Amino acid sequence: MRSSRFLAASIIVTGLASAGCGSGDASEQENGRDTTQAAPDVSASETFSTDIAIPVEAAAAVRDTLVISVSAAAQAAAEREAKLLAQVEGRIVAVHARENDALSGGRLLVEIDTTEYALGLARAQASFARAQASFRELVLFDDQLTDTVVRDERERVARAKSGLDEADVAVREAQLRLSRTRVHAPFGGRVASLRVVPGQNVRVGDELATIVDLDPIRVEVQVLESEVGLLAAGRRATAVFAAFPGEAFVGRVETINPQVDRDTRTAKVTVTVPNRQGRILPGMYARVSLEARKFPDRILVPRAAVLERDRRTMLFAFEGDGNTGLAKWRYVTTGMANDSLIEIVRHPDTEMVQPGERVLVDGHYTLIHDARVRLVASVRESGGRPQ
Repeated sequence: MRSSRFLAASIIVTGLASAGCGSGDASEQENGRDTTQAAPDVSASETFSTDIAIPVEAAAAVRDTLVISVSAAAQAAAEREAKLLAQVEGRIVAVHARENDALSGGRLLVEIDTTEYALGLARAQASFARAQASFRELVLFDDQLTDTVVRDERERVARAKSGLDEADVAVREAQLRLSRTRVHAPFGGRVASLRVVPGQNVRVGDELATIVDLDPIRVEVQVLESEVGLLAAGRRATAVFAAFPGEAFVGRVETINPQVDRDTRTAKVTVTVPNRQGRILPGMYARVSLEARKFPDRILVPRAAVLERDRRTMLFAFEGDGNTGLAKWRYVTTGMANDSLIEIVRHPDTEMVQPGERVLVDGHYTLIHDARVRLVASVRESGGRPQ
């Protein structure tokens, strides 16, 4: 009896469970969420069509001179710099410039009160007049002497007794002191610092202003001793300043210091860079590339074109008409290189690149041989693959 009751209960529970499952399936079908439906079968060829041309950038291989450069840290300095000091004491009555003003050589900058020095000159001139009168009295009739030796000796004695020579020197000293009350720019440049204002009293030796000549600007490069021998005066130099990222300023090597610093093992190389607008300021930090050696008649491609696959050096050459074509995988042998270009050399186990051939330089890192490509000016702007 107990077994019959248990069997009947099991049948009822099983039936209810089946009914519940059926009800759930129906509900999901009504709501459009049939989870038993299989996903559509999409092939890889339909997802990534091999007929789509991939956007890439290209550059032409060239036959040119390879320039090997030396790069080093540098700092800008003024071509000429002068600190103007007070040579007389007194009160500042006028300042005719402000900091960063452009000046021509000889321009008046600072004026010191001239009253005391003008009076000093007047006193010296009066003393000179008295001495001149005394001298004339002493030699009044000497023009009648026939002996020139005696006449010259009497004139010398008369000048000494009258104090004429001393008075003459005093006049010139007073004129010099008076002239020093007016301070002029020693050369064309800019006012780097101005230390005085009208009404201020200065003493001899006090700094009035600093004048700097910024065109051309001097860039002092610290070059390793192992690389100094590769450089020569007159060669091209390119400077990129931290204040102007991405902008290159072209100059030339002016001088190479013959001494190597014992602590840093570097030598100072001075580069001059045109600075007509005065944008480059003394103290600015720069990275400078100096022409060191030149190797003419080389086949060169951009460094970005050269890749490494299977531990071998290769690149992609573009083959096609217009801007659409195929990327041709080509193993190459490289030679010397600089920061932007690399030499392609002949080797029996690899292929060459001819001048004028276009090689891919961006968008090519994940390509395969004979991939369809499209030349563009910018891979990023054309929606190409991120590299």
